[in-house]
Amino acid sequence: MSSSTGTLFRITTFGESHGGGVGVVVDGCPPRLELSEKDIQPDLDRRRPGQSRLVTQRDETDQVEILSGVSDGLTLGSPIALLVRNKDHRSGAYDHMADLYRPSHADFTTEAKYGIRAVAGGGRASARETIGRVAAGAVARKLLAQRFGVEVLAWVSRVHDVVAEVDPGTVTFEDVEADPTRCPAPAAAAAMTEAIEQARRDGDSLGGVVTCVARQVPAGWGEPVFDKLEADLAKALMSLPASKGFEVGSGFGSAAMTGRTHNDPFVPGPDGRPRTTSNHSGGIQGGISNGEDIVVRVAFKPTATISSPQQTVTRDGEAVTLEAKGRHDPCVLPRAVPMVEAAVLLVLADHWLRQESVRAGAPD
Repeated sequence: MSSSTGTLFRITTFGESHGGGVGVVVDGCPPRLELSEKDIQPDLDRRRPGQSRLVTQRDETDQVEILSGVSDGLTLGSPIALLVRNKDHRSGAYDHMADLYRPSHADFTTEAKYGIRAVAGGGRASARETIGRVAAGAVARKLLAQRFGVEVLAWVSRVHDVVAEVDPGTVTFEDVEADPTRCPAPAAAAAMTEAIEQARRDGDSLGGVVTCVARQVPAGWGEPVFDKLEADLAKALMSLPASKGFEVGSGFGSAAMTGRTHNDPFVPGPDGRPRTTSNHSGGIQGGISNGEDIVVRVAFKPTATISSPQQTVTRDGEAVTLEAKGRHDPCVLPRAVPMVEAAVLLVLADHWLRQESVRAGAPD
């Protein structure tokens, strides 16, 4: 099973939704970075269940423990192991699903691949696996902020048919966290809240879009051809549970533009480096960062577990009706925000180290 990603800043996540715990091993973090649980916990708090009425009410505090790789508050350069113990898993809520396949879940496909699956909570297919990514992303966040002043910020820009028009250049963390939807546009946030609550009442679920901006990323990060920066971002973001689409910059909208309108003209910047007067490229050209804001969007499908009756089959091929029980998100978007940020942070940290290796010993 593929549970590792990254080249130089490499992570391996572990654990199942209803097992003893979940976590991550981070390999490649440079030594002497000040790091403690206090640097990691805020991102996990934003991801955890039960934080508002809009999300699942599973009661997990998701307290992180640093098991290795840190001494006297400093990273050692050795692997950093981070653990979050599961406390409020109610596996009995899945007993009625043991011999059937939930529609649009990984039940059937996982069993087809391995011949076995973790019934309770979906095992590794659960969004609870992302705890490890978010914890590792918090390490990358501190590393990149300290070395370069990089800021990575995501927000909910769409839920179902409610769209928030937000300027990626001006949105702030305080704007995002001001509402449980994590939408920084108040009118849209109110409409999203009503739509999510109505879906819950109807026994249904909703999808949407998370937009993310990475600021202060230096020019030159990324690799040409197969490891283009946007290609690695796409892989990281499309590996998140429930993700179904990815765009960078103008994305699919560029198909309706011309070269004259889509090209980003260069002008001299205040530091002597080229700057662009527009950002249709989304901060990436030729697979390499150009110093402008990196802007990406990720589409998430409606949550697959709903309380309405659904048609499915058992392991024996018998047609049955499933009425799901348990505690589930009617919309994954608010909790997906820190997951998206973590995915972007991990790719950027990896490509920073890769760039350091390329330029090591090269003349300025």
